[in-house]
Amino acid sequence: MFQQEITLLSASVRAAFDRLGVPAPESLEWVPTPFRGNWAIGTAACFQAAAAEARLGRAQNVPARATELAESVVPLVDLPAAFQRIKAANGYLNASFDTSTFASKVVDEAIGLGTAYGRGAPQSERVMVEYAQPNTHHSFHIGHLRNAVLGESLARLFEFSGYPVIRASYPGDIGLGVITCVWAYLRFHNGLEPEGIHERGRWLAKIYHEAHALLTAQENETPEQAALRQKYEAEVRETYRRWDSGDPEIREVWQRTRQWSLDELADILEMLDIHMDVFFFESEADAPAKEIVEDMVRRGLAEDERAAGGPVLVRIDEKLGLAQEKYRTAVLLRQDGTTLYLAKDLALARLKFEKYGVDRSVYVVDSRQSLHLQQAFKILELYGFPQAARCHHLAYGFVSLPEGAMSSRRGNVVFFRDVLEEADQRVLTIIAEKNPDLPEALRTDVARTVGLGALNYAMLSVDNRKDIVFEWERALNFDGQTAPYIQNAHVRANSILRKAGELPRQAQFDYSLTPEEIELVDRVSRLPEVVRQAAEDYKPLILANYAYDLAKSFHGFYHEVPVLTTAEPEIRAARLRLIAACRQTLANALWLLAVRAPEVM
Repeated sequence: MFQQEITLLSASVRAAFDRLGVPAPESLEWVPTPFRGNWAIGTAACFQAAAAEARLGRAQNVPARATELAESVVPLVDLPAAFQRIKAANGYLNASFDTSTFASKVVDEAIGLGTAYGRGAPQSERVMVEYAQPNTHHSFHIGHLRNAVLGESLARLFEFSGYPVIRASYPGDIGLGVITCVWAYLRFHNGLEPEGIHERGRWLAKIYHEAHALLTAQENETPEQAALRQKYEAEVRETYRRWDSGDPEIREVWQRTRQWSLDELADILEMLDIHMDVFFFESEADAPAKEIVEDMVRRGLAEDERAAGGPVLVRIDEKLGLAQEKYRTAVLLRQDGTTLYLAKDLALARLKFEKYGVDRSVYVVDSRQSLHLQQAFKILELYGFPQAARCHHLAYGFVSLPEGAMSSRRGNVVFFRDVLEEADQRVLTIIAEKNPDLPEALRTDVARTVGLGALNYAMLSVDNRKDIVFEWERALNFDGQTAPYIQNAHVRANSILRKAGELPRQAQFDYSLTPEEIELVDRVSRLPEVVRQAAEDYKPLILANYAYDLAKSFHGFYHEVPVLTTAEPEIRAARLRLIAACRQTLANALWLLAVRAPEVM
């Protein structure tokens, strides 16, 4: 915004430096200054120039010289029409916009660009975001929702910031947990299959829970029980060995039950409006992982202790020459030659960068895997993989309920479908109380939009590094920092514009703006920078906070500033266009948060 005007201002400042015989910075960076009666931008160019003079021996005190330069530059600057004045302030140059021009420009740009308002310039760097990847042979629960929504919002932020984005999912479709479920299915439930996509997924989760109980040593276990458990453990290991050797029976059951999980995942991703570009599978990384490990052994990076009954491992700290333990020792292959997750992550990284040509890979994986991914990235570095430094782990905390933490092994998970259906019912009850006149035909869709929005925003409005205790009363609050509160601002804006009829095509803000109008213009103007910062910092939370602040400003405007009853046609037109700009900005921010913006609610 105001890019052309800022370019002209920069050229004028550089010309002033030239006239003073001062080395101008290669580029002038202007940043918004805090609002103090008008909108302004500032630059530290004089400090940069003073520092350059100091390096040449022309200045002794950089701050004092910067202050002197700023005072000298100001009279020499020709201000572009959008600006009201420029002044020096303790070595900084601050250029103030004309209030009416600024407000008009912000509103016109938000309305004119529509769904593209806030979008950044095209970038050449290709980014892959890996997320929405629950293990198969389980069922999608509320903890998986945080992963999926965090990844989708980040993907949208990168995309909106101009980056080509590839959405990738890497479901864990093999491993000891998966094989345990396959073994239990074959031993106790072979040939059975519940009807329904989600019923099959939940049934597999139940089988896994029951199998884990059978394989876990119990207090006061009798010798007979211990012997049976050890027999089952041996059968699980044998099942894994048979899978690893390509046994047709094991592979057929594994593929069939795996598909049940993938069908459920596809249905849930459709509900969440998440559309993946590529699916990697852990099983497909198995053979390439073994090749990498064998190559690392040949090159002396990994140690093969299988002949002595041990695994294949990498002593990372030792290879890096670290005196203090940091990355520890990582096991890549078991003694029987089967791969661990870490080995397959090495193969996955190579596939991402070499096959898909990505420049950066973001792993949206829970915080429990932080050491695991640190080890993977460091092993890649040791292996000479050039893109190791371009791998980024976006960690996130647990989701629990007030009753306590969830566990697939204990069988006390809260399935996403159950939570979503309860959200629908709770919102339908709220609609009946708050808007009983809403047509029945719209209620179901509105309930899903508001309920799912509440769930998604609850996952994003907490710092990703922190755990979440999910509470219904907080998530569905229409007066707090929630999606319903933000969605309601969009609905109210839409209602005013619908009552007003045709939107004025233009308007001037050359009257005395109210504090609420000033605040709303200011909030709307900040979307492009918020999007850029949220993507740069890998933090959808920044946007979640912004959307709430914008909604809060609009609600304040809604209650204090007359619009449809305003007597002056020019002011009415300006306020209607400001509302339209705010509505569009709210819609764009909500979309970036994977939340739908309803027309009514």
